[in-house]
Amino acid sequence: MTIKYLSVTDVSKRLGISTAAVSAYKLPQPDATIGRTRGWLPDTIDQWNAQRPGRGVGGGRPRKHPAE
Repeated sequence: MTIKYLSVTDVSKRLGISTAAVSAYKLPQPDATIGRTRGWLPDTIDQWNAQRPGRGVGGGRPRKHPAE
C-alpha cells in the first residue's frame, strides 16, 4: 500500500487557502521529509486545522471608539 503525503501545495488546496498563507502558518512537524520537502498525512493536517483558533482571534488593532 502506498502512503500519500500532502505537500504545502496539497495542504493549501485541502484548506482552501493560498500556498503563501500555508507557508506563513506554524504547521505541525512533518510526517515525512525528503531532502528539503516536507510531507504530512491528511489526518495530521485535519487534526491540526481543527485545533486552530477561528477567524478574528488574536486581537488586532484596538477600536478607536469602544463598543458600548
